[in-house]
Amino acid sequence: MADKESNVPVKSGSGAPSLYSDFFDWHPFGSLRRQINNLFNEFTPAGKTELEPFERFFAQGSTMPAVDVVEKDKEFAITAELPGLDEKNVEVKLANGCLVISGEKKDEREEKEKGYYFSERRYGSFRRAFRIPEGVDADKIEAAFDKGVLTVKLPKTDEAQKAEKKIDIKAK
Repeated sequence: MADKESNVPVKSGSGAPSLYSDFFDWHPFGSLRRQINNLFNEFTPAGKTELEPFERFFAQGSTMPAVDVVEKDKEFAITAELPGLDEKNVEVKLANGCLVISGEKKDEREEKEKGYYFSERRYGSFRRAFRIPEGVDADKIEAAFDKGVLTVKLPKTDEAQKAEKKIDIKAK
C-alpha cells in the first residue's frame, strides 16, 4: 500500500485562511460545497444552470433581509427590505445596547381544481441585532414601515453631532 499514489488534494501553507476569500477553500464545508457543485455541473446540460445548486436554494428560501446602515449628519438610519411582510409581523426593540429587528413570515397556498390538488407552506423568521453607537439618543429612536421597507432612525445627541472635527491634510 505504500507504493500507491494518493489522489487526496494537499494544500500547502499555514493551514489557516490568509484572506476571507480563501475561507471556503480551507473550511471543510466549503470543500464539500465545491464538490457537490461540481457534481451538479457534470449532470446539468450546458447553459441550463442559472445559479449554483446551493445558491439556488438560498435565493428561494432565504429569510435574512437585506439591510443598509447609513450614518448621516444628525442620525443613523437602518433600512431593511422585508417584502411580503407587514408591520404587524415585524418587531423592533432596544435591549442591552442593541437594536433588535425581528419578524416572521407565514405563507400558505392551496389550489384545488379538477384533476389535481396543490398545497404549499413556507415559514421563516429572522432576527438581526445592531450595536447602538455612542451618541445615539435612545429615547428618540423611530421606526416606520412603508411598502415592505422598514426604516429605523437613530438620532444623534447634540454632543455627538458636535464631536466631529475635520482634520486638514498637508502635502509634503
